[in-house]
Amino acid sequence: MKLPRFYPIFDSSDWLRLALPLGVKLVQIRIKDQAPARLLGELALCHELCREHGATLVVNDHWREAIDLGCDFLHLGQEDLDVADLPAIRRAGLRLGISTHDHAELDRALALRPDYIALGPVWPTILKKMKWEKQGLDRVREWRKLVGQTPLIAIGGVTPERALEAFAAGADVASAVTDITLNPDPKGRIREWLTATR
Repeated sequence: MKLPRFYPIFDSSDWLRLALPLGVKLVQIRIKDQAPARLLGELALCHELCREHGATLVVNDHWREAIDLGCDFLHLGQEDLDVADLPAIRRAGLRLGISTHDHAELDRALALRPDYIALGPVWPTILKKMKWEKQGLDRVREWRKLVGQTPLIAIGGVTPERALEAFAAGADVASAVTDITLNPDPKGRIREWLTATR
């Protein structure tokens, strides 16, 4: 499966309204700590926006809602795997991406035959505190060999310039969060990303 090479992650439909008209074709919605009714409404809106723009929406964590809404793609972290109903997810036809940080997590993820493997943080990140400070490009090269044909996503501290380094090391896709959301000109930054990853 071939994925677009640029994969931003956002926490609200407002960001999708900004990014999708610019040409973003793969986007993750990552919403934490929201009331169930509001969460479902926001995910439904994101799903509709992506359909309108011919983009693929990846729902982070909320597998029940993704199934209920008829979404196409789900992303699960390692903790999410502990509680998710993987047979139900597969029965619903959801494609699945999984976060990995070390060899044990990679083995677990590959056993589930995911539609992509994410590795991070490749560079130091301010998004969240992790015990893995920086995986580095050597780890990207190693993961490339280990994941075979499964698409490999580099995340964590990635910029348009670093994305090219990650691609050279074997990543198929580069993901960004704060490089866009904390940028004083997020629209301009998204355009830079799209140019760099064409």
